[in-house]
Amino acid sequence: MKLRFTDAEEAFRKEVQSWLREKLPKRLSEAVRCGKHLTKEDLEEWHRILNQRGWLAAHWPVEWGGTGWGVIEQFIFDMESALAGAPRIVPFGVNMLAPVLIKYGSEAQRRFWLPRILDGSDWWCQGFSEPGAGSDLASLKCVAERHGDEYIVNGQKTWTTLGHFANRIFCLVRTDPSAKKQQGISFLLIDLATPGVEMRPIVLLDGRHEVNEVFFTNVRVPAGNLVGEENKGWTYAKYLLTYERTNIAGVGEAMAALAWLRRVAGSVVVTGQPLTRDPYFAARLALVEIALENMKITNLRALAASGEGGGSAASSMLKIKGTEIRQEIASLARRALGPYAQPFMPEALEQDFHGVLPGPRDAGALAVQYFNLRKLSIFGGSNEIQREIVAKSLLED
Repeated sequence: MKLRFTDAEEAFRKEVQSWLREKLPKRLSEAVRCGKHLTKEDLEEWHRILNQRGWLAAHWPVEWGGTGWGVIEQFIFDMESALAGAPRIVPFGVNMLAPVLIKYGSEAQRRFWLPRILDGSDWWCQGFSEPGAGSDLASLKCVAERHGDEYIVNGQKTWTTLGHFANRIFCLVRTDPSAKKQQGISFLLIDLATPGVEMRPIVLLDGRHEVNEVFFTNVRVPAGNLVGEENKGWTYAKYLLTYERTNIAGVGEAMAALAWLRRVAGSVVVTGQPLTRDPYFAARLALVEIALENMKITNLRALAASGEGGGSAASSMLKIKGTEIRQEIASLARRALGPYAQPFMPEALEQDFHGVLPGPRDAGALAVQYFNLRKLSIFGGSNEIQREIVAKSLLED
């Protein structure tokens, strides 16, 4: 596969670039580039702008409000959005739950939930990981017992990203405690306003409240909120994780970060020459660039495979390399910025340093992102687990 766009694809790329220049609010792109905190309102604003253009749900079928794009168009849009400094689409509803509903949900569920995801009526979060059940997700203990036309849910979820912004959560719950680990698990949709739900914040190394713990105490959930069949949730979770891992890899974000790194490193003078000409730094930079070019192809393969309901090995490879590349870029950026790479107080990020490089304005993004990117090695299934998936796939072939 060669990453060479046709004339029609180049025309689409220019259309996307033009639209982003016109519709992407400058304050949002500046905030993204400077590593500033995006509020719930900021993320909802970009969600609305994309939905108004019909470009929110890139991989959904057209009949449900999708774009009808192929994998190349999806790749181009993600790449150009990242290079323009657009906020990432919050993935939980659009890119994670929706594919599961489209493939495994009932007609009534699709008709009710999908429009609400598009128009922003519902903000979803993910209830998978638990204390003692992270990478070994099948060990989850959150229990849902069937009582007539509802389930009673008891247990705990953790690392729930942006759960404090959400009004709903999709959960893996154990509905048959006597079954083997990967059996007896169901996929349940829960309203976070239901009595018995409690959310507690977890503050990360970068000082931000991004993730949460969620506790369920005798939470009553309508049986109609069960997706697919009872005790088949593991199948649905594996399908969802293919989309999550592809999203975590962040090919577009890595491309934008690499372009930023080259700009910053090129302005740093070491022993009379730009840092990009230092042999050691240049070698590391070249290795990252080569890996990123290879990852673009893997990304296209993963997108194509996920649309066909497969591709777990491709998405696992993408997740491994994507996270390693983004972490290496952040590490090189810290080296380039030197003492400016120390963490900064939030007030420092509000200053305008008029583009002088390197300086606090550039380090502001890095000081936050470097620590935050440490989590990528374990999010969506640790990289060790992803290597096992890849190895198993190769042995089966």
